[in-house]
Parts: sequence; structure tokens; C-alpha cells
Amino acid sequence: MDRGTFPQAVALLLAVCSLGPTSLAETVYCDLQPVDPQVTYITSQVSEGCVAQSPNATLEVHILFLEFLKEVSVLELTLQTSKQNGTLPREVLLILSTNKTIFLKLQAPGIPLHLAYNPNLVIFQEPTEVNSTQLPHFATKGELLNWADTKGPITSAAELNNPQSILLRLDQAPRSPSSCSLEPHKDMGHTLEWSPNAQASVRGCRLEGVAGHKEAHILRVLPGPEAWPRTVTVKVELSCASRDPDAAVLILQGPPYVSWLIDANHNMQIWTTGEYSFKIFPEKNIRGFHLPNTTQGLLGEARRLNASVVASFVELPLASVVSLRAPSCGSGLQPSPTPVQTTPPKEGCNQELLLSLIQPKCSDDVMTLVLNKDLISTLRCTITSLTFWDSSCQAEDRDDQFVLRSGYSSCGMTVTENVISNEVIVNLLSSSSPQQKKVQCINMDSLSFQLGLYLSPHFLQASNTIELGQQGFVQVSVSPSIPELTIQLDSCQLNLGPDMEIVELIQSQAAKSSCVSLLSPSPGGDMRFSFLLRGYMVPMPTTGILSCTVALRLSTWSLDVQRTVSTRLNIVSPGLHDKGLVLPAVLGITFGAFLIGALLTAALWYIYLHTRHPGKREPVVAVAAPASSESSSTNHSIGSTQSTPCSTSSMA
Repeated sequence: MDRGTFPQAVALLLAVCSLGPTSLAETVYCDLQPVDPQVTYITSQVSEGCVAQSPNATLEVHILFLEFLKEVSVLELTLQTSKQNGTLPREVLLILSTNKTIFLKLQAPGIPLHLAYNPNLVIFQEPTEVNSTQLPHFATKGELLNWADTKGPITSAAELNNPQSILLRLDQAPRSPSSCSLEPHKDMGHTLEWSPNAQASVRGCRLEGVAGHKEAHILRVLPGPEAWPRTVTVKVELSCASRDPDAAVLILQGPPYVSWLIDANHNMQIWTTGEYSFKIFPEKNIRGFHLPNTTQGLLGEARRLNASVVASFVELPLASVVSLRAPSCGSGLQPSPTPVQTTPPKEGCNQELLLSLIQPKCSDDVMTLVLNKDLISTLRCTITSLTFWDSSCQAEDRDDQFVLRSGYSSCGMTVTENVISNEVIVNLLSSSSPQQKKVQCINMDSLSFQLGLYLSPHFLQASNTIELGQQGFVQVSVSPSIPELTIQLDSCQLNLGPDMEIVELIQSQAAKSSCVSLLSPSPGGDMRFSFLLRGYMVPMPTTGILSCTVALRLSTWSLDVQRTVSTRLNIVSPGLHDKGLVLPAVLGITFGAFLIGALLTAALWYIYLHTRHPGKREPVVAVAAPASSESSSTNHSIGSTQSTPCSTSSMA
């Protein structure tokens, strides 16, 4: 290369380099500090988790390990399932393991749900109609997982740190393994999405040497553990006085497999990696740019786009939805000149959660309410007095709890239609007016529970005998009728004896199999269902116990009271009802007929051999006796169970 062309080549190289993004070696001076804009997000990334398939299981198990920072938190938990084209949804066992106390707002419409949790740590904000059981104490996650595996196949498990809301989808995840083994930094995909309790850390700064009022909002989404195409919805709400699209720029940087769907209330310049589209035109994808994946590089992009202020800079895990809300636009950065340590304002007493803790326990004609002082303190409440409607009935102040109790005939109790009612009056230091809550108990001694078996859908005459293969109709009633009381048929089963499996008919208020049908209630509100008893069983049962568990709940309660009612049944073979014939008699008759036939055949053969002419006798060929073949067939029939539409172990 001659000396004339060398300076031109150097100049061309410098010109090309000046067109590219900010050099990695160049440092953009920008002192990032906490700022006002608020950023929330929804993600499927968990610190530890797994997802598995269990297509043939009738019960699927889901586990949530919840880790909270505060002593008391509020959690919204929603369960969803797709429509099943007329088939019954599978039963679900949801196990909640939490390290702190939570007030749970649960939504699981149309899902036969059973909960396992620690009632000392999980408190329902609203009355719930799901079955529940107390979760045993486990020292490790492995112990809990082993216990859960005995209940059914584990479909999903996840550990969440300080969640605010959780959405759990019960649909089977495609391309998932057959077993669930916890993996660190797991992407739960479509199965689980959640949002954290704390907002994301948002920082901002002023870019030196750039004039004007243009703002840059920078969102960097970090790569996830699994690289598969996904769309991140970005919702931007700016409070801008002008409609100038050049007043703000939105810079979105993420892994190459991420595209963006932008929903903004203000016109702005868009600068993204991958592809992006707008909510108003979701089908029109616009190709983005190659952007640096470092903090300094993204600050350099903002400066190159003539932004004088980075109004928000936030880094997030791979999310499905990100919401940015900025209280001002175009007025410049307004952080504290020198950040100082400030004490957050003290939150007041959460009276709503405090009142939800007031749940009566009723037994032996006594209503008792217990409030834990640690929970009261965590809610930042100070109780000055706790009484019934009769203010002379004061709560007893014990070491760690307040205890308010009274018999049904004192302290202003009102007894109407088997329900005992009262008012609890709570006086708080932070409130000038007392808080009131209505509490109620059911007088269980005055209630009568009946369970009847009928052999026709008309429910005219009860019976205590049913044939194998016959359809039974069951009616469960509670009397007297109480308007404030909600009654539901929680579960039913048929116990056929120690040598047979217990036949589950109803679980979690849902039919267990296609042989069971939930029927419309009677005109008086009695609960009804039908079941088809299997036609052939070995050994054949002669008796059984049909039992049902009834769940009762008052409108003021968040917990169920359960009572079990049962009846004894006689079981007979088909067509032998009232004839006194059972399986041993049938087998005896069959064997006698076989024996008579065999002797008769032998006698005829003996006569034949001794009466025919000796010269006409022919060699005897040994053949299998017909009676022997019949015996083999009979033995095979006795030792097998014949298949019927309701012959599986889970069916009656």
C-alpha cells in the first residue's frame, strides 16, 4: 500500500467504526441511582422446580414451597384448567409448604381440589369449599416429596421466593418427563406463572454532555435456563404532557429468542433486539437491532439516541409480562441529590386481616375464640379490649394469646334454628371506633343425618340389600333445614370387607368414575347420587358398609365441619335374591351335576363293552374325557373375574 492510500484507509475505518454502537471500551459516565418509576413483572422462572406428565393418573399432585421475608404476607393463588370436552376434570392435591404465616386468597373454579397445609401458617381470607388435611412436619424437601409421592404422581413442584400472586395451570405440559425431579433455576413454562411481592429495582441517571429533555427507559431481560421462542409483553404507562414521539425512547434488550409485544399509552421511539409488534397491530412484526448486552453498552445506546436522561434502567429475569409506570415525563430526573437512609412510614393496623383471624371453635356447648399475639403484632395492631356483644364477657389475656369463650346460654348468645350467634367487639389503639364481626356455631346435637339406599330413581322405599350388577340410588339428608347452613356431599365410599379394596364413589364433591352419577337434589334439598355395583367379584362379598361424609359450613365461617353417616348393606348374587342361594351352593350344585354325568357316562361305557360281540371289538383310542374339559372350563371360570363396564378397582 502506497503512502497516498494509507491515510484514506485509516479515515474510512474510523468512519465505519463511528457508525456502530458505543464501543465497549468507552465508558459512559452515568451514576445510576434509585428513581421513582415502578416496574412489576410476571415470570415462570423459579429458584427450583420440575414439571412432569401423568396422563393416566386419576389424581395429580402439585407442590409449592413458599419462602417469605415478612412474618405475615398476603398471597393470591389461582388454579386454572382447560375445558375437558364433557369429561370430568382430574382430582388435584395441592401441597402448600410455607415458612411464614400467609393470608391466602384462593380461586379454583370447577376443580376437585384437596389442600394439604399447616393450618397454623395458612389462613384463608375468604370462605373456601375445598377439602383439606393437615400437612405433617418435614425436616427437608426430600421428605415432603417422598410423602407426596405416596399420594399420587407429582405433576409439578416449585420453590418461590416472596410471591405475591401465583397462577397454576393444571393442563398436561407437552414434552415433559414422566417423573418430577427438582432442578435449580427451572423455567416452569406454561404450567406456573407468578409475580414477586417486591417491585423490581429501578435506577436512573443523567447523561452528561447531552442537552434536551429526551428520556430513555431501558429494560434488559436476562437469559433463562431454557432457550425457546417466547414473547414478552411490555406495558408502558407514561404521564407526558405533550404527544411528541421524540420525548422518550424505549430500549428493550434480551436473548435472541425473545420477541416483544408493546402496549404503550404514549408515542415513543422504539429500539429493541429481536422482533417487536404493537398491541393494536399484533400481527405486524418489525425487525429490531443488534444491541449490546452490558449496562455500559445500553447506556451508550441511550446517549447515541440523544437521550439526556435515563429515566429508568431495570434488569429482570426472563418474564412474560413487564409493566412500567412512570409518574412524570419530560421533566427530567428527580432522584435525591445524595441518597440518605430514610425510615419507611410505619404501616397502620390491617383491620381486614385481623378480623379474618377471628374464627370460632364450637364444642360441648361452648364457643371459643383464640387470637395469637404474635400475629396481632405482625399486623401492627394493638388490641385494647376484646369482648362479646355483652361487654362484661372480656377475653382472657394469656402469655401469648387472647382467649374469648362463653357457653351458649350467656354473653348475649342468640340461639335460633340450631345456630348460635354472637358479635365480637374489637377495640384498637389506632381506631376510635370499635370493629365488629359476627360469629356463629352450629348446634350439632340437634341435627339428624340419614343415609338411605334405594333401588329405583323414584326414591320411594329404602332397602338394605343390593345385587351384584345392580344400580343403587343413594340419598343423604340433614334435618332440620337451616337457611344459613351450606351442606355438601364431600365424599362417599363402599367398604366390602378386609379382602376387597375400598370402592371410592365420590371424592372432593366429584364423581370418582363413570359408574357414579351425581343427581339433582330432592325437592327438600337432600343430596342424591347413583352408582353401579360391579357384577362379578372374587371373592364374592356378602355385606358392605356404605358411608358418606357431609361438609357443613355457615356463611360466617371459613372452615368446614364434617360428619360421616353410614349404613350396612347385604350383597347377593344376581337373580338369587330371596332364594337363599349363594356362591357355595351354586358351586355344590355344579359339582354334583358333573359327578352324576361322569358316573352315568362310565356306566354306559361299561354296558357297551360287555354287551357287544367279541369279534367286532376295535382298539380303544384314548381321548380326553368331555367331563374333564368341562371341569377345566369350570375351574377357569371360578378363578377369574369377568370384565364389565365397571370392573376396574376404582369403580363400584
